[in-house]
Amino acid sequence: MRHQEREQGLEHGREPGPEQGSAPGPQASPERVPEPGPESSAEPSPESGPERGPESGPEGDPAHGPEHARVHDHDRGPGRPRSAAAERAILDAVIALLEAGEPLAGLSIERIARTAKVGKATIYRRWNGKEELFLDVLRDMEPPDPVVSGTAGLADLRLLMESHRTRGLAQRSSVLLHNVFAQMKSHPRLWTEYQNTVVAPRRAAMVAAVRRAVAAGELRDDLDVELMDDLLVGAMLVRTLHRRDAPLPEDLVDRVIDALMQGLAPVSGPGDASGPGDAPGDVARR
Repeated sequence: MRHQEREQGLEHGREPGPEQGSAPGPQASPERVPEPGPESSAEPSPESGPERGPESGPEGDPAHGPEHARVHDHDRGPGRPRSAAAERAILDAVIALLEAGEPLAGLSIERIARTAKVGKATIYRRWNGKEELFLDVLRDMEPPDPVVSGTAGLADLRLLMESHRTRGLAQRSSVLLHNVFAQMKSHPRLWTEYQNTVVAPRRAAMVAAVRRAVAAGELRDDLDVELMDDLLVGAMLVRTLHRRDAPLPEDLVDRVIDALMQGLAPVSGPGDASGPGDAPGDVARR
């Protein structure tokens, strides 16, 4: 009987292999490597997500739109580096649209992505929204902030004050930059973001430099640091922002610092009540 069953198995190609043997029971299947599921799959790299740059079309994968990229942007692990060319194309696209007369309020992420020839998710992987993108565009249009030593006092103050002068010159010479600033003031959220992320760090750098100058004996230690910072920066802001017709010569920073260091009181003469060793500021306090 068993011989007859073996012959029937041979007719149907069911010759048992060595691992099966002749013992009855379920036939063992070869071991398979499980496919990665939602829990075992590796985290994709930032640039290998649903939208993969210019080659996937201007709009990217509609199933993984900006909402998906924006939600998971902060959870991304290390992946391949972002494309500097893509970031440059996005910034240039915004500038080109603004130069063409497009107002800030009329710019959409979709329009920017189409102009830059990238997907919307490419933009959202780099910026959380239009406010962050516009701020980087503004930084790109302005002269870069100076790199200070972090140890010097007056020398660093001169560099930071000079950056105020060069930014003032840039705004005067660039109609586009002037218009962007004017439009920003009508967008409270964007203006607040600019104040918090651009203006506030610049002010903090100035105050820190004033403190270093005080510690080095270059500035008085009996005056409020914030007041001294206001006196130094205020002169530059009046010239660059409030008096747009005022000249901004190359020696303006040195002139401002020298004037503040010498004081505004008249120079003592032979008939003055002050003694020969009195400084102008001492006379003013009497």
